[in-house]
Amino acid sequence: MKGNVMLFRVGCAILTATLIGQGPAFAASAEHGKTVYIQKGCWQCHGTMGQGSIMTSDGKRLAPDPMPWETFFAFVRSTNRAMPSFSDKILSDGDLEDIYAYLQSIPKPPSAGSIPLLNP
Repeated sequence: MKGNVMLFRVGCAILTATLIGQGPAFAASAEHGKTVYIQKGCWQCHGTMGQGSIMTSDGKRLAPDPMPWETFFAFVRSTNRAMPSFSDKILSDGDLEDIYAYLQSIPKPPSAGSIPLLNP
């Protein structure tokens, strides 16, 4: 029964994400997203740049290349894992879109081959 309720919640979250658009990139603010990401404490487990941590997020990276918007939206709204879910009363859809835009804006690190000190 609990599994069915969870599946229903995830399905509703995905449907909602689909109805509000294919993704937040068209109107979201990465700058505001970074502010909300820090204010809501996301950085405490996921690092200031979404790099993850072995100690707090089992090394799961949020950036660069975040998961697809629909998956991200559904997970944040309905997770029952170590991360608490964030309802729209705690984190608005707009703020969540901005956080996603922030994660998308984080550049990939340089390749090891492009760092002189790593290539004697």
